[in-house]
Amino acid sequence: MGEWKDTATVAIVGGGINGASAAYHLARKGCKDVVILEKDLLAQASTGLSAGGIRQQFSHPANIRLSQEAVRVFERFHEEFGVDMEFRQVGYLFLAQSEAAWQKFLVDVQVQRQHNVPVEILPPEEIKHRWPYLNVSDLRGGTFCPEDGYADPYMAAMGFANAARRLGVRIEEQTRVTAVRVEGGRVCGVDTTRGPIDAPIVLDVAGPWAADVAAMAGFELPVKPVRRQVFVSARFEPIPKPVPMILDIDTAFYFRGEGPGILMGMSDPDEPPSYNLNWDYSFMEKVIEQAVHRAPILEECEINRGWGGLYAITPDDNPIIGALPEAQGFFCAIGFSGHGFQQAPTVGRILSELILDGHTDFDLTPFAYDRFGSIEGKSETFII
Repeated sequence: MGEWKDTATVAIVGGGINGASAAYHLARKGCKDVVILEKDLLAQASTGLSAGGIRQQFSHPANIRLSQEAVRVFERFHEEFGVDMEFRQVGYLFLAQSEAAWQKFLVDVQVQRQHNVPVEILPPEEIKHRWPYLNVSDLRGGTFCPEDGYADPYMAAMGFANAARRLGVRIEEQTRVTAVRVEGGRVCGVDTTRGPIDAPIVLDVAGPWAADVAAMAGFELPVKPVRRQVFVSARFEPIPKPVPMILDIDTAFYFRGEGPGILMGMSDPDEPPSYNLNWDYSFMEKVIEQAVHRAPILEECEINRGWGGLYAITPDDNPIIGALPEAQGFFCAIGFSGHGFQQAPTVGRILSELILDGHTDFDLTPFAYDRFGSIEGKSETFII
């Protein structure tokens, strides 16, 4: 830890990929008196524990646009940031068992194609032809986008963080924010475990802890931390590489390649809000059961590690992005419901424009913080 500086133009609360992206974009626009305040180590919480999915197959046009721009950044990430985030652009395959899920797929594809997402509609026999290891006997069909895939979220976050550092951004790790100071309806700084920082702008990108930070500024935001468990096998060669991200929408089971092995996980609808990062053997058995059903060859794989990560969930599974005007100078980008990593490049740009220019060309209406009076419109699937 270097010498403590007790002032900043922008204090960013949260050192995950959205905090790092925002800091980089702010500095690139000329605002270099920026500090990232991270209670632990950079990208060690939700970002580093993410399954790393990257997709443009969303139902809401705003989410499609966020991810489309992000994909273009990820495609040139190594060239621009000098870091290999291991973007495996091997596709993202959604599978539908039920008629309801299939009909929703067909509606979503129309929206995606209107926004130039190169998505395919695949009947079960075509899915079996391309991925012979899959059991398609109970499927209505699937959708596939070859531009999608997965990457290493930690390396992506470090790419943004290192670039931000080079531009003059300060990064303070093991520094917990304990209070957001608001006087006369305006943010004036934060208190931390290492001392106060006077700052006219505070950006809350604290992931699963974001609601706690917002509460310090006087806001009650509907963001809850929910555990998602991930498991990884030992070397497994019967399934040929590359393996796309494969997601069964009806059961929320997914798997993909992970080095020489297979990464798999599944949402648990009974999981209560918590900060629990442990993984459960009993739940692993449920995941394996779904894995063997969808790809019977996976019965031969051996799980050798697992972990729990936290999603920050909102009632409609969409984020809250923008200024909270009741405390001038307080901004947030929170509640991504599992989409935070993959949309971070775009979100960082948007935040830098809002903070420095007072406006952005991106229509943030679907992500307004006051929309929860009566939730209408589309809810996104927050599986990965």
